[in-house]
Amino acid sequence: MAKSEERIDKWMWATRIFKTRTISAEACKKGRVSVGGASAKPSRTIKVGDIVDVRKPPVTYSFRVLALTENRLGAKLVPQYLENITPQSQLDLLEIVKISGFIDRRKGLGRPTKREGRELSRFTEEAMSYGWDFDFDFDEVEES
Repeated sequence: MAKSEERIDKWMWATRIFKTRTISAEACKKGRVSVGGASAKPSRTIKVGDIVDVRKPPVTYSFRVLALTENRLGAKLVPQYLENITPQSQLDLLEIVKISGFIDRRKGLGRPTKREGRELSRFTEEAMSYGWDFDFDFDEVEES
């Protein structure tokens, strides 16, 4: 017998919106999940046809509930249970963030990535090949 309602935290975990049910419940507690525009607690029940908004900064995803389940699904079955109705503007924002990569990282927020390290090495090697001298001898005074 199919259920007519399901807990939102179970459903989001089962449909692979979140990796664990604990993370799903935490997102609800932090106010990152809403159903029909109203903030949802983990125990909030949803039914077929509801619109679930999930905020995963910087994007807010929107899903339409097509079917209910409390058991975790294989990735291929997920489209039978939800429809991604996220606006194109949000998806474009996600793409911009992916493209920008390390450019927008504020100074002092962690070590450079491997890619950044390679680019820095390449830059310094090119600078050295042009004959730039980075050894400054301030003790030597040039007399004219």
